[in-house]
Amino acid sequence: MNVPSDLWYSTDHEWVRKLNDGLVRIGITDYAQDALGDVVFVEVAEVGTTVAIGAIFGEVESTKSVSELFAPVSGEVVAVNEDLEAAPERVNEDPYGDGWICEMRTEGPTTDGLLDASAYLALIEV
Repeated sequence: MNVPSDLWYSTDHEWVRKLNDGLVRIGITDYAQDALGDVVFVEVAEVGTTVAIGAIFGEVESTKSVSELFAPVSGEVVAVNEDLEAAPERVNEDPYGDGWICEMRTEGPTTDGLLDASAYLALIEV
């Protein structure tokens, strides 16, 4: 499993990349996309939506199932990856790059309650 060391992870298998000025980029992990199978649809909260940590902010539909996305941080959705509308398979092909899901402007600390790469690896290797 690919688990980049520069990201933070939720126990719900979302990742968080700190950008700048309180912005973060969010996606699902390599582990999650592998478990889901072929992603066929991604739905995300609209830009401008405020989301609390742990709240559902979208879903990913695959050939196997539909999985809800849980906000790993609190904040306002400021961008969504519109490329996923036409090419949802990018979540499978490049979950940490072109397969990102949304960007949020955070409220407060961005890493509280999140796992670093080694802790996330321990979680998924159980």
